[in-house]
Amino acid sequence: MDVKRDFVAKVHVWEKVEIVLHAQTSFTNAYTDVKVWVNLTGPGFNRRCYGFWDGGDTFRVRVLATVPGAWTWTSGSEPADPGLTGQKGSFDAIAWSESEKAANPCRRGMIRPSSNGHAFEYSDGTPFFLLGDTWWPTGTFRFRWRDDDTLRPIGPEAGFKEYVAFRKSQEFNCVTIVAAFPSWDNDDQSSHLKTTDGMALRNGWKQAGTSSTKKMTDEAGNRPFLFPGKVPGYEKYFPDVERINPAYFQWLDRKIDYLNSQGFVPFIEPARRDVGLAWKKYYPWPNSYSRFVEYIWSRYQANICLLSPLHFDNKATTLPPDEWNRAFNAVIDEYGHPPFGTLAGNNSYISSLHLWGHVDKARWLGFHQIGNVYTHDNYDKLTEIFHTSPAVPGINGESYYDGMLQQPSGSDEATLYCRSAMYGSVLSGGLGGHIYGAGSIWCGEVEKESKLPMWKMFQAPSGDQMRHMKAFILSEGVRYQSLIPCLELISPNRSGKAKGMTGWSYGAKTQQRDLFLLYFEKDCPQATLSGMLPNAKYQARWFNPRTGVWLDGGGNGLLTSDATGQAVLPGFPSESHASIEDWALKLVSTDTPH
Repeated sequence: MDVKRDFVAKVHVWEKVEIVLHAQTSFTNAYTDVKVWVNLTGPGFNRRCYGFWDGGDTFRVRVLATVPGAWTWTSGSEPADPGLTGQKGSFDAIAWSESEKAANPCRRGMIRPSSNGHAFEYSDGTPFFLLGDTWWPTGTFRFRWRDDDTLRPIGPEAGFKEYVAFRKSQEFNCVTIVAAFPSWDNDDQSSHLKTTDGMALRNGWKQAGTSSTKKMTDEAGNRPFLFPGKVPGYEKYFPDVERINPAYFQWLDRKIDYLNSQGFVPFIEPARRDVGLAWKKYYPWPNSYSRFVEYIWSRYQANICLLSPLHFDNKATTLPPDEWNRAFNAVIDEYGHPPFGTLAGNNSYISSLHLWGHVDKARWLGFHQIGNVYTHDNYDKLTEIFHTSPAVPGINGESYYDGMLQQPSGSDEATLYCRSAMYGSVLSGGLGGHIYGAGSIWCGEVEKESKLPMWKMFQAPSGDQMRHMKAFILSEGVRYQSLIPCLELISPNRSGKAKGMTGWSYGAKTQQRDLFLLYFEKDCPQATLSGMLPNAKYQARWFNPRTGVWLDGGGNGLLTSDATGQAVLPGFPSESHASIEDWALKLVSTDTPH
Protein backbone atom coordinates (compact mmCIF):
# COMPACT_ATOMS: atom_id res chain seq x y z
CA MET A 1 0.00 0.00 0.00
CA ASP A 2 1.35 3.43 -1.00
CA VAL A 3 0.70 5.98 1.78
CA LYS A 4 1.15 9.68 1.01
CA ARG A 5 1.87 12.22 3.72
CA ASP A 6 -1.07 13.13 5.98
CA PHE A 7 -3.20 10.46 4.28
CA VAL A 8 -5.09 8.21 6.69
CA ALA A 9 -5.57 4.63 5.51
CA LYS A 10 -6.97 1.45 7.04
CA VAL A 11 -4.84 -1.66 6.62
CA HIS A 12 -4.50 -5.07 8.21
CA VAL A 13 -1.79 -5.97 10.70
CA TRP A 14 1.29 -7.54 9.07
CA GLU A 15 0.31 -5.94 5.76
CA LYS A 16 2.96 -3.87 3.99
CA VAL A 17 2.50 -0.10 4.00
CA GLU A 18 4.70 1.76 1.53
CA ILE A 19 5.61 5.36 2.27
CA VAL A 20 6.87 7.16 -0.85
CA LEU A 21 9.03 10.26 -0.49
CA HIS A 22 10.55 12.45 -3.20
CA ALA A 23 13.82 14.27 -2.70
CA GLN A 24 14.07 17.90 -3.74
CA THR A 25 17.87 17.80 -3.80
CA SER A 26 19.76 16.27 -6.71
CA PHE A 27 22.31 13.81 -5.28
CA THR A 28 25.38 12.54 -7.11
CA ASN A 29 24.72 8.99 -5.84
CA ALA A 30 21.52 8.77 -3.84
CA TYR A 31 22.31 5.18 -2.83
CA THR A 32 25.52 6.10 -1.00
CA ASP A 33 24.85 9.76 -0.16
CA VAL A 34 21.49 9.63 1.63
CA LYS A 35 19.90 7.89 4.58
CA VAL A 36 16.14 8.08 4.86
CA TRP A 37 13.83 6.79 7.58
CA VAL A 38 10.54 7.21 9.38
CA ASN A 39 10.03 7.16 13.10
CA LEU A 40 7.03 4.84 13.43
CA THR A 41 4.79 4.83 16.49
CA GLY A 42 1.94 2.51 17.32
CA PRO A 43 0.52 0.58 20.28
CA GLY A 44 3.57 -0.61 22.22
CA PHE A 45 5.86 0.27 19.30
CA ASN A 46 8.30 3.14 18.73
CA ARG A 47 11.07 2.39 16.25
CA ARG A 48 13.13 4.03 13.54
CA CYS A 49 12.51 2.24 10.24
CA TYR A 50 15.04 2.87 7.49
CA GLY A 51 14.14 3.14 3.83
CA PHE A 52 15.96 2.97 0.51
CA TRP A 53 16.51 4.80 -2.73
CA ASP A 54 14.48 3.40 -5.61
CA GLY A 55 15.67 5.44 -8.60
CA GLY A 56 15.44 9.08 -9.63
CA ASP A 57 14.17 11.23 -6.76
CA THR A 58 12.14 8.40 -5.22
CA PHE A 59 12.76 6.96 -1.77
CA ARG A 60 10.59 4.33 -0.11
CA VAL A 61 10.13 3.27 3.50
CA ARG A 62 8.25 0.02 3.93
CA VAL A 63 6.54 -0.49 7.28
CA LEU A 64 3.70 -2.46 8.82
CA ALA A 65 1.56 -2.60 11.92
CA THR A 66 2.31 -5.42 14.33
CA VAL A 67 -0.95 -4.98 16.29
CA PRO A 68 -4.32 -3.32 15.61
CA GLY A 69 -4.68 0.37 16.38
CA ALA A 70 -3.59 3.82 15.27
CA TRP A 71 -0.10 4.25 13.78
CA THR A 72 1.73 7.46 12.95
CA TRP A 73 5.03 8.27 11.28
CA THR A 74 7.38 11.19 10.76
CA SER A 75 10.14 11.08 8.16
CA GLY A 76 13.77 12.11 8.44
CA SER A 77 16.89 12.03 6.32
CA GLU A 78 20.62 12.60 6.46
CA PRO A 79 21.44 15.04 4.96
CA ALA A 80 18.19 16.88 5.56
CA ASP A 81 16.07 17.39 2.45
CA PRO A 82 12.69 19.19 2.30
CA GLY A 83 11.09 16.27 0.48
CA LEU A 84 12.51 13.61 2.78
CA THR A 85 12.52 15.27 6.19
CA GLY A 86 9.51 16.24 8.29
CA GLN A 87 6.81 14.50 6.27
CA LYS A 88 4.04 12.96 8.37
CA GLY A 89 1.29 10.43 7.98
CA SER A 90 -0.89 7.89 9.76
CA PHE A 91 -2.86 4.73 9.20
CA ASP A 92 -5.21 2.51 11.20
CA ALA A 93 -4.61 -1.22 11.45
CA ILE A 94 -7.25 -3.89 11.93
CA ALA A 95 -6.87 -7.60 12.70
CA TRP A 96 -7.32 -10.44 10.23
CA SER A 97 -10.12 -12.88 10.96
CA GLU A 98 -9.25 -16.49 11.76
CA SER A 99 -10.60 -17.61 8.39
CA GLU A 100 -8.47 -15.01 6.62
CA LYS A 101 -5.38 -16.20 8.48
CA ALA A 102 -6.19 -19.80 7.62
CA ALA A 103 -6.36 -18.81 3.95
CA ASN A 104 -2.86 -17.28 4.08
CA PRO A 105 -0.61 -18.08 7.06
CA CYS A 106 1.61 -15.05 6.33
CA ARG A 107 -1.22 -13.02 7.89
CA ARG A 108 -0.20 -14.59 11.22
CA GLY A 109 2.86 -12.36 11.33
CA MET A 110 6.61 -12.47 11.26
CA ILE A 111 8.51 -15.67 12.03
CA ARG A 112 9.99 -15.82 15.54
CA PRO A 113 11.53 -18.50 17.80
CA SER A 114 9.19 -20.75 19.76
CA SER A 115 9.02 -20.20 23.52
CA ASN A 116 11.86 -22.68 24.15
CA GLY A 117 13.96 -21.20 21.33
CA HIS A 118 14.35 -24.44 19.36
CA ALA A 119 11.68 -24.09 16.67
CA PHE A 120 9.87 -21.41 14.66
CA GLU A 121 6.40 -19.95 15.04
CA TYR A 122 4.39 -17.08 13.61
CA SER A 123 3.86 -13.99 15.73
CA ASP A 124 0.42 -15.22 16.77
CA GLY A 125 2.00 -18.38 18.26
CA THR A 126 1.05 -20.79 15.46
CA PRO A 127 3.91 -23.23 14.76
CA PHE A 128 5.88 -22.64 11.56
CA PHE A 129 7.72 -25.77 10.43
CA LEU A 130 9.85 -24.60 7.54
CA LEU A 131 9.74 -26.64 4.33
CA GLY A 132 12.03 -24.83 1.93
CA ASP A 133 13.34 -25.17 -1.61
CA THR A 134 16.50 -23.63 -3.06
CA TRP A 135 15.62 -21.09 -5.74
CA TRP A 136 18.80 -18.99 -5.56
CA PRO A 137 18.32 -17.11 -8.89
CA THR A 138 14.66 -16.19 -8.25
CA GLY A 139 15.36 -12.58 -9.21
CA THR A 140 16.45 -13.57 -12.71
CA PHE A 141 14.58 -14.51 -15.87
CA ARG A 142 15.19 -18.17 -15.01
CA PHE A 143 12.16 -18.01 -12.72
CA ARG A 144 10.08 -16.27 -15.37
CA TRP A 145 7.59 -13.67 -14.18
CA ARG A 146 4.31 -13.19 -16.07
CA ASP A 147 1.78 -10.58 -15.08
CA ASP A 148 -1.19 -12.79 -15.87
CA ASP A 149 -2.37 -15.43 -13.39
CA THR A 150 -3.06 -18.19 -15.91
CA LEU A 151 -1.07 -21.20 -14.74
CA ARG A 152 0.69 -23.28 -17.38
CA PRO A 153 1.51 -26.98 -16.94
CA ILE A 154 4.83 -27.88 -15.35
CA GLY A 155 6.85 -28.07 -18.55
CA PRO A 156 8.95 -25.88 -20.86
CA GLU A 157 6.53 -22.95 -20.51
CA ALA A 158 6.44 -23.06 -16.70
CA GLY A 159 7.61 -20.00 -14.83
CA PHE A 160 7.70 -18.50 -11.36
CA LYS A 161 3.98 -18.66 -10.58
CA GLU A 162 3.69 -22.25 -11.81
CA TYR A 163 6.58 -23.34 -9.60
CA VAL A 164 5.06 -21.58 -6.60
CA ALA A 165 1.71 -23.31 -7.16
CA PHE A 166 3.40 -26.70 -7.61
CA ARG A 167 5.46 -26.45 -4.43
CA LYS A 168 2.46 -25.08 -2.53
CA SER A 169 0.53 -28.23 -3.47
CA GLN A 170 3.39 -30.20 -1.87
CA GLU A 171 3.14 -28.13 1.35
CA PHE A 172 6.36 -26.15 0.90
CA ASN A 173 6.22 -22.76 2.62
CA CYS A 174 9.65 -21.22 1.97
CA VAL A 175 12.08 -20.59 -0.88
CA THR A 176 15.67 -19.40 -0.57
CA ILE A 177 16.87 -16.52 -2.71
CA VAL A 178 20.17 -14.74 -3.36
CA ALA A 179 19.02 -11.19 -4.13
CA ALA A 180 22.05 -10.24 -6.27
CA PHE A 181 22.76 -13.54 -8.05
CA PRO A 182 25.24 -12.94 -9.46
CA SER A 183 26.31 -9.30 -9.49
CA TRP A 184 28.87 -9.62 -12.28
CA ASP A 185 28.68 -9.77 -16.07
CA ASN A 186 31.06 -12.34 -17.51
CA ASP A 187 28.72 -14.55 -19.49
CA ASP A 188 31.33 -15.04 -22.21
CA GLN A 189 34.25 -15.60 -19.87
CA SER A 190 35.68 -18.41 -17.76
CA SER A 191 34.06 -18.70 -14.36
CA HIS A 192 37.50 -18.29 -12.76
CA LEU A 193 39.03 -14.86 -13.31
CA LYS A 194 42.30 -13.34 -12.17
CA THR A 195 42.75 -9.57 -12.11
CA THR A 196 45.77 -7.66 -13.35
CA ASP A 197 47.05 -7.33 -9.78
CA GLY A 198 46.88 -11.09 -9.23
CA MET A 199 43.62 -11.28 -7.28
CA ALA A 200 41.74 -14.51 -7.94
CA LEU A 201 38.01 -14.11 -8.44
CA ARG A 202 35.49 -16.90 -8.72
CA ASN A 203 32.91 -14.97 -10.66
CA GLY A 204 30.04 -16.33 -12.64
CA TRP A 205 28.10 -19.56 -12.57
CA LYS A 206 29.18 -22.28 -14.99
CA GLN A 207 26.72 -23.98 -17.28
CA ALA A 208 26.74 -27.73 -16.91
CA GLY A 209 29.42 -29.35 -19.05
CA THR A 210 30.74 -26.08 -20.48
CA SER A 211 33.31 -23.41 -19.68
CA SER A 212 30.77 -20.62 -20.23
CA THR A 213 28.96 -18.94 -17.38
CA LYS A 214 25.22 -18.63 -17.01
CA LYS A 215 23.39 -15.50 -17.92
CA MET A 216 21.80 -14.04 -14.78
CA THR A 217 19.79 -10.95 -15.74
CA ASP A 218 16.20 -10.26 -14.88
CA GLU A 219 13.44 -10.50 -17.49
CA ALA A 220 14.30 -7.03 -18.81
CA GLY A 221 18.06 -7.61 -19.00
CA ASN A 222 18.90 -5.76 -15.76
CA ARG A 223 21.62 -6.73 -13.29
CA PRO A 224 21.71 -5.71 -9.60
CA PHE A 225 24.53 -3.16 -10.00
CA LEU A 226 25.70 -0.83 -12.74
CA PHE A 227 28.81 -1.01 -14.91
CA PRO A 228 31.65 -0.22 -15.37
CA GLY A 229 33.16 -1.33 -12.08
CA LYS A 230 36.45 -0.55 -10.36
CA VAL A 231 38.36 -3.84 -10.48
CA PRO A 232 41.40 -3.13 -12.70
CA GLY A 233 41.20 -4.98 -15.97
CA TYR A 234 37.69 -6.22 -15.24
CA GLU A 235 35.68 -3.00 -15.23
CA LYS A 236 33.24 -4.50 -17.75
CA TYR A 237 32.74 -7.71 -15.77
CA PHE A 238 32.82 -6.88 -12.06
CA PRO A 239 30.27 -4.12 -11.36
CA ASP A 240 30.43 -0.94 -9.36
CA VAL A 241 28.85 -2.27 -6.14
CA GLU A 242 28.23 1.28 -4.94
CA ARG A 243 25.89 2.00 -7.85
CA ILE A 244 22.64 0.10 -7.34
CA ASN A 245 20.32 -0.66 -10.24
CA PRO A 246 16.83 -0.27 -8.71
CA ALA A 247 15.12 -1.67 -11.82
CA TYR A 248 16.51 -5.14 -11.07
CA PHE A 249 15.17 -5.15 -7.52
CA GLN A 250 11.77 -3.88 -8.68
CA TRP A 251 11.40 -7.15 -10.60
CA LEU A 252 12.38 -9.06 -7.48
CA ASP A 253 9.81 -7.06 -5.45
CA ARG A 254 7.00 -8.54 -7.55
CA LYS A 255 8.16 -12.06 -6.81
CA ILE A 256 8.66 -11.50 -3.07
CA ASP A 257 5.18 -9.98 -2.78
CA TYR A 258 3.68 -12.85 -4.75
CA LEU A 259 5.35 -15.41 -2.50
CA ASN A 260 3.77 -13.74 0.54
CA SER A 261 0.38 -13.67 -1.20
CA GLN A 262 0.64 -17.45 -1.58
CA GLY A 263 1.65 -18.06 2.04
CA PHE A 264 5.40 -18.50 1.36
CA VAL A 265 8.13 -17.05 3.56
CA PRO A 266 11.12 -16.12 1.36
CA PHE A 267 14.59 -16.45 2.90
CA ILE A 268 16.57 -13.63 1.27
CA GLU A 269 20.37 -13.44 1.15
CA PRO A 270 21.99 -10.29 -0.33
CA ALA A 271 24.96 -11.80 -2.21
CA ARG A 272 27.29 -14.78 -2.54
CA ARG A 273 30.58 -14.92 -0.64
CA ASP A 274 32.75 -14.71 -3.78
CA VAL A 275 32.12 -10.97 -4.17
CA GLY A 276 34.02 -10.35 -0.93
CA LEU A 277 37.67 -10.10 -2.01
CA ALA A 278 37.09 -7.43 -4.63
CA TRP A 279 34.51 -5.63 -2.51
CA LYS A 280 36.94 -5.23 0.37
CA LYS A 281 39.92 -4.30 -1.80
CA TYR A 282 38.28 -1.66 -3.99
CA TYR A 283 35.54 -0.21 -1.76
CA PRO A 284 35.34 1.09 1.85
CA TRP A 285 35.13 -1.93 4.12
CA PRO A 286 33.07 -2.88 6.04
CA ASN A 287 30.71 0.07 5.58
CA SER A 288 30.17 -0.40 1.86
CA TYR A 289 29.02 -3.99 2.27
CA SER A 290 26.97 -3.32 5.41
CA ARG A 291 25.17 -0.56 3.48
CA PHE A 292 24.18 -3.10 0.82
CA VAL A 293 22.93 -5.54 3.44
CA GLU A 294 20.79 -2.79 4.93
CA TYR A 295 19.53 -1.91 1.44
CA ILE A 296 18.20 -5.46 1.03
CA TRP A 297 16.93 -5.67 4.59
CA SER A 298 15.08 -2.35 4.44
CA ARG A 299 13.64 -3.19 1.03
CA TYR A 300 12.03 -6.38 2.39
CA GLN A 301 11.59 -5.61 6.10
CA ALA A 302 7.82 -5.25 5.69
CA ASN A 303 7.46 -8.58 3.91
CA ILE A 304 6.98 -11.72 5.97
CA CYS A 305 10.41 -13.20 5.36
CA LEU A 306 13.70 -14.40 6.81
CA LEU A 307 16.84 -12.40 6.14
CA SER A 308 20.57 -13.03 5.87
CA PRO A 309 23.70 -10.91 5.47
CA LEU A 310 25.42 -13.32 3.02
CA HIS A 311 25.32 -16.66 1.22
CA PHE A 312 28.47 -18.33 2.58
CA ASP A 313 28.45 -21.73 0.91
CA ASN A 314 32.22 -22.26 0.82
CA LYS A 315 35.44 -20.80 2.23
CA ALA A 316 37.10 -20.74 -1.22
CA THR A 317 37.94 -17.39 -2.83
CA THR A 318 36.42 -15.21 -0.17
CA LEU A 319 37.22 -13.21 2.93
CA PRO A 320 37.90 -14.83 6.31
CA PRO A 321 34.75 -15.29 8.42
CA ASP A 322 35.89 -12.70 10.99
CA GLU A 323 36.12 -10.08 8.25
CA TRP A 324 32.60 -10.84 7.05
CA ASN A 325 31.23 -10.90 10.57
CA ARG A 326 32.66 -7.44 11.14
CA ALA A 327 30.55 -6.19 8.23
CA PHE A 328 27.45 -8.02 9.48
CA ASN A 329 27.73 -6.60 12.98
CA ALA A 330 28.28 -3.14 11.47
CA VAL A 331 24.72 -3.34 10.11
CA ILE A 332 23.41 -3.69 13.66
CA ASP A 333 25.70 -0.95 14.97
CA GLU A 334 24.61 1.51 12.28
CA TYR A 335 20.96 0.66 11.69
CA GLY A 336 19.84 -1.63 14.51
CA HIS A 337 18.01 -4.92 14.14
CA PRO A 338 15.16 -5.14 11.60
CA PRO A 339 12.35 -3.12 13.17
CA PHE A 340 9.56 -5.71 12.92
CA GLY A 341 11.47 -8.63 14.39
CA THR A 342 12.59 -10.32 11.17
CA LEU A 343 15.05 -13.11 12.01
CA ALA A 344 18.40 -13.33 10.25
CA GLY A 345 20.27 -16.56 9.52
CA ASN A 346 22.96 -17.55 7.08
CA ASN A 347 23.49 -20.32 4.54
CA SER A 348 26.75 -21.59 5.94
CA TYR A 349 29.62 -23.85 5.13
CA ILE A 350 29.50 -26.68 7.72
CA SER A 351 27.89 -24.61 10.51
CA SER A 352 27.03 -20.97 11.17
CA LEU A 353 27.97 -21.60 14.80
CA HIS A 354 31.46 -22.61 13.70
CA LEU A 355 31.77 -19.73 11.23
CA TRP A 356 30.46 -16.79 13.23
CA GLY A 357 30.05 -17.97 16.81
CA HIS A 358 26.85 -17.68 18.78
CA VAL A 359 24.66 -14.59 19.27
CA ASP A 360 27.23 -12.91 21.52
CA LYS A 361 29.71 -12.71 18.61
CA ALA A 362 27.21 -12.65 15.74
CA ARG A 363 24.86 -10.00 17.08
CA TRP A 364 22.78 -10.07 13.91
CA LEU A 365 21.95 -13.76 14.19
CA GLY A 366 18.47 -15.09 15.01
CA PHE A 367 18.80 -18.72 13.94
CA HIS A 368 21.61 -21.12 13.04
CA GLN A 369 22.17 -23.32 10.00
CA ILE A 370 24.39 -26.12 8.85
CA GLY A 371 25.01 -26.96 5.22
CA ASN A 372 27.25 -27.57 2.23
CA VAL A 373 28.52 -30.87 3.61
CA TYR A 374 26.38 -33.40 1.79
CA THR A 375 26.84 -36.56 3.88
CA HIS A 376 25.34 -37.51 7.23
CA ASP A 377 28.50 -36.82 9.23
CA ASN A 378 27.46 -33.15 9.43
CA TYR A 379 24.08 -33.62 11.11
CA ASP A 380 25.62 -33.64 14.59
CA LYS A 381 26.43 -29.95 14.09
CA LEU A 382 22.70 -29.39 14.55
CA THR A 383 22.87 -31.18 17.90
CA GLU A 384 25.69 -28.84 18.88
CA ILE A 385 23.53 -25.89 17.85
CA PHE A 386 20.57 -27.33 19.78
CA HIS A 387 22.56 -27.24 23.02
CA THR A 388 23.76 -23.61 22.71
CA SER A 389 22.56 -21.04 25.22
CA PRO A 390 20.50 -19.01 24.70
CA ALA A 391 18.69 -21.42 22.39
CA VAL A 392 17.93 -20.39 18.80
CA PRO A 393 16.25 -22.43 16.05
CA GLY A 394 18.43 -24.57 13.79
CA ILE A 395 17.95 -25.93 10.26
CA ASN A 396 19.96 -27.69 7.58
CA GLY A 397 20.01 -24.94 4.97
CA GLU A 398 21.86 -26.66 2.15
CA SER A 399 21.87 -30.41 2.55
CA TYR A 400 22.34 -33.20 0.01
CA TYR A 401 20.89 -32.08 -3.33
CA ASP A 402 19.07 -34.67 -5.41
CA GLY A 403 21.66 -35.64 -8.04
CA MET A 404 24.81 -34.91 -6.06
CA LEU A 405 27.55 -37.42 -5.16
CA GLN A 406 27.22 -39.11 -8.57
CA GLN A 407 23.72 -40.45 -7.99
CA PRO A 408 21.55 -39.80 -11.07
CA SER A 409 19.02 -37.04 -10.45
CA GLY A 410 15.62 -38.43 -9.56
CA SER A 411 16.94 -41.94 -8.97
CA ASP A 412 15.88 -44.12 -6.05
CA GLU A 413 19.32 -43.71 -4.50
CA ALA A 414 19.28 -39.91 -4.78
CA THR A 415 15.77 -39.86 -3.30
CA LEU A 416 16.93 -42.08 -0.43
CA TYR A 417 19.80 -39.69 0.31
CA CYS A 418 17.42 -36.73 0.34
CA ARG A 419 15.31 -38.51 2.96
CA SER A 420 18.38 -39.10 5.10
CA ALA A 421 19.03 -35.36 5.02
CA MET A 422 15.43 -34.51 5.91
CA TYR A 423 14.83 -36.88 8.82
CA GLY A 424 18.44 -37.05 10.05
CA SER A 425 18.75 -33.27 10.23
CA VAL A 426 15.47 -32.58 12.01
CA LEU A 427 15.90 -35.39 14.54
CA SER A 428 19.47 -34.21 15.21
CA GLY A 429 18.06 -30.92 16.52
CA GLY A 430 17.05 -28.98 13.40
CA LEU A 431 13.53 -28.42 14.68
CA GLY A 432 13.12 -25.24 12.67
CA GLY A 433 12.48 -27.35 9.58
CA HIS A 434 14.45 -28.30 6.49
CA ILE A 435 15.52 -26.84 3.15
CA TYR A 436 15.45 -29.20 0.17
CA GLY A 437 17.67 -28.98 -2.88
CA ALA A 438 17.79 -30.55 -6.32
CA GLY A 439 20.12 -30.37 -9.27
CA SER A 440 19.11 -27.87 -11.97
CA ILE A 441 16.60 -26.07 -9.69
CA TRP A 442 19.09 -24.37 -7.37
CA CYS A 443 20.94 -22.78 -10.31
CA GLY A 444 17.87 -22.30 -12.51
CA GLU A 445 18.77 -24.43 -15.52
CA VAL A 446 16.47 -23.83 -18.48
CA GLU A 447 15.65 -25.95 -21.50
CA LYS A 448 18.59 -25.08 -23.76
CA GLU A 449 21.23 -25.50 -21.04
CA SER A 450 20.51 -28.96 -19.74
CA LYS A 451 19.08 -32.35 -20.60
CA LEU A 452 17.37 -32.11 -17.22
CA PRO A 453 16.00 -28.54 -17.00
CA MET A 454 14.52 -27.48 -13.73
CA TRP A 455 10.88 -28.03 -14.78
CA LYS A 456 11.68 -31.74 -14.99
CA MET A 457 13.55 -31.75 -11.69
CA PHE A 458 10.62 -30.09 -9.93
CA GLN A 459 8.76 -33.36 -10.45
CA ALA A 460 11.41 -35.53 -8.78
CA PRO A 461 9.86 -37.76 -6.06
CA SER A 462 12.30 -36.47 -3.41
CA GLY A 463 10.67 -33.04 -3.42
CA ASP A 464 7.20 -34.47 -2.93
CA GLN A 465 8.44 -36.57 0.01
CA MET A 466 9.27 -33.49 2.08
CA ARG A 467 5.62 -33.31 3.15
CA HIS A 468 5.81 -36.87 4.49
CA MET A 469 8.68 -35.86 6.75
CA LYS A 470 6.58 -32.95 8.05
CA ALA A 471 3.63 -35.30 8.67
CA PHE A 472 5.84 -37.61 10.73
CA ILE A 473 7.49 -34.85 12.78
CA LEU A 474 4.17 -33.07 13.45
CA SER A 475 2.17 -36.26 14.03
CA GLU A 476 1.86 -35.37 17.73
CA GLY A 477 1.13 -31.72 17.02
CA VAL A 478 3.15 -28.97 18.67
CA ARG A 479 4.96 -31.51 20.85
CA TYR A 480 7.70 -31.71 18.21
CA GLN A 481 8.97 -28.35 19.48
CA SER A 482 9.92 -30.00 22.78
CA LEU A 483 11.95 -32.87 21.28
CA ILE A 484 15.56 -33.39 22.41
CA PRO A 485 18.08 -35.21 20.16
CA CYS A 486 18.90 -38.63 21.61
CA LEU A 487 20.72 -40.75 19.04
CA GLU A 488 23.07 -41.93 21.82
CA LEU A 489 20.15 -43.93 23.22
CA ILE A 490 19.95 -46.03 20.04
CA SER A 491 22.33 -48.96 19.84
CA PRO A 492 23.89 -49.46 17.34
CA ASN A 493 23.52 -46.07 15.68
CA ARG A 494 26.58 -45.76 13.44
CA SER A 495 26.83 -48.90 11.33
CA GLY A 496 27.50 -47.16 8.02
CA LYS A 497 30.36 -45.09 6.70
CA ALA A 498 30.84 -41.55 7.98
CA LYS A 499 31.01 -40.09 4.46
CA GLY A 500 27.78 -41.69 3.37
CA MET A 501 24.00 -41.72 3.74
CA THR A 502 23.23 -45.27 4.85
CA GLY A 503 23.54 -47.31 8.03
CA TRP A 504 23.01 -44.50 10.56
CA SER A 505 20.05 -43.93 12.86
CA TYR A 506 18.68 -40.84 14.59
CA GLY A 507 16.27 -40.09 17.39
CA ALA A 508 14.65 -37.39 19.48
CA LYS A 509 12.53 -37.63 22.63
CA THR A 510 10.56 -35.45 24.99
CA GLN A 511 12.05 -34.69 28.39
CA GLN A 512 9.24 -36.76 29.95
CA ARG A 513 10.35 -39.75 27.81
CA ASP A 514 6.76 -40.36 26.77
CA LEU A 515 7.41 -39.71 23.06
CA PHE A 516 10.25 -40.93 20.83
CA LEU A 517 10.65 -40.24 17.10
CA LEU A 518 13.28 -42.40 15.40
CA TYR A 519 14.64 -42.73 11.86
CA PHE A 520 16.73 -45.53 10.37
CA GLU A 521 18.60 -45.11 7.12
CA LYS A 522 18.84 -48.04 4.75
CA ASP A 523 21.14 -50.85 6.00
CA CYS A 524 20.59 -50.21 9.72
CA PRO A 525 20.55 -53.32 11.96
CA GLN A 526 17.71 -53.93 14.38
CA ALA A 527 18.39 -51.71 17.39
CA THR A 528 17.92 -51.44 21.14
CA LEU A 529 16.59 -48.24 22.68
CA SER A 530 17.58 -46.99 26.14
CA GLY A 531 16.29 -44.04 28.16
CA MET A 532 12.64 -45.07 28.07
CA LEU A 533 10.38 -44.97 31.08
CA PRO A 534 11.04 -48.14 33.16
CA ASN A 535 8.51 -50.97 32.89
CA ALA A 536 6.37 -48.87 30.58
CA LYS A 537 4.25 -49.73 27.56
CA TYR A 538 4.68 -47.79 24.32
CA GLN A 539 2.55 -47.84 21.21
CA ALA A 540 5.00 -48.50 18.35
CA ARG A 541 4.07 -47.42 14.82
CA TRP A 542 6.23 -47.60 11.75
CA PHE A 543 6.05 -44.80 9.19
CA ASN A 544 6.93 -45.21 5.52
CA PRO A 545 8.89 -42.09 4.49
CA ARG A 546 8.44 -42.92 0.80
CA THR A 547 4.64 -42.88 0.90
CA GLY A 548 3.71 -41.12 4.15
CA VAL A 549 1.69 -44.14 5.28
CA TRP A 550 1.52 -45.40 8.86
CA LEU A 551 1.71 -49.17 8.93
CA ASP A 552 -1.12 -51.30 10.29
CA GLY A 553 -1.15 -54.94 11.35
CA GLY A 554 2.31 -56.36 12.10
CA GLY A 555 3.90 -52.91 12.16
CA ASN A 556 1.73 -51.83 15.12
CA GLY A 557 1.84 -53.13 18.64
CA LEU A 558 2.84 -52.50 22.20
CA LEU A 559 6.47 -52.37 23.19
CA THR A 560 7.34 -52.85 26.89
CA SER A 561 10.55 -51.50 28.39
CA ASP A 562 12.41 -53.33 31.14
CA ALA A 563 13.23 -52.08 34.65
CA THR A 564 16.17 -50.07 33.29
CA GLY A 565 14.09 -48.35 30.61
CA GLN A 566 15.49 -50.42 27.75
CA ALA A 567 13.79 -52.40 24.99
CA VAL A 568 14.68 -54.15 21.78
CA LEU A 569 12.88 -52.29 19.01
CA PRO A 570 10.55 -54.25 16.72
CA GLY A 571 11.95 -55.69 13.52
CA PHE A 572 11.70 -53.57 10.41
CA PRO A 573 8.52 -53.89 8.36
CA SER A 574 10.44 -55.90 5.79
CA GLU A 575 10.68 -58.62 8.49
CA SER A 576 14.41 -58.33 8.26
CA HIS A 577 16.98 -57.72 10.98
CA ALA A 578 18.46 -55.05 8.70
CA SER A 579 16.57 -52.22 7.04
CA ILE A 580 16.55 -52.90 3.31
CA GLU A 581 14.73 -49.55 3.04
CA ASP A 582 14.77 -46.54 5.35
CA TRP A 583 12.04 -46.38 8.01
CA ALA A 584 10.75 -44.03 10.69
CA LEU A 585 9.30 -45.18 14.01
CA LYS A 586 7.14 -43.43 16.61
CA LEU A 587 6.87 -44.60 20.22
CA VAL A 588 4.15 -43.10 22.46
CA SER A 589 3.81 -44.07 26.12
CA THR A 590 0.42 -45.58 26.93
CA ASP A 591 0.71 -45.67 30.71
CA THR A 592 2.66 -44.39 33.70
CA PRO A 593 5.86 -46.07 34.95
CA HIS A 594 5.46 -48.89 37.53
